[in-house]
Amino acid sequence: MKWYIVIVGVIFVAALIYSSFRQSVVRVEACIDFHGRTHCAEASGQTRAEAIRSAEEIDCEMLANGRDENIVCLDQQPSSVREVRSK
Repeated sequence: MKWYIVIVGVIFVAALIYSSFRQSVVRVEACIDFHGRTHCAEASGQTRAEAIRSAEEIDCEMLANGRDENIVCLDQQPSSVREVRSK
């Protein structure tokens, strides 16, 4: 029973390490123009679409006032998107 617990623990730690290395596959910088202001944010994700959406959420959080404006901001396409190389 003791060995079973150790083996399960090692498998869990290995899976955790593996998933943390796979998490940030794509990194982008996206810029949003909203109400005459622009904000650019970097974000990462497993796919390009996930990374862009994360960056948009950061941008809109900085530009919008309140939930309603945030929803409107998130419906807009980014004014620019570029891939960022890992450092």
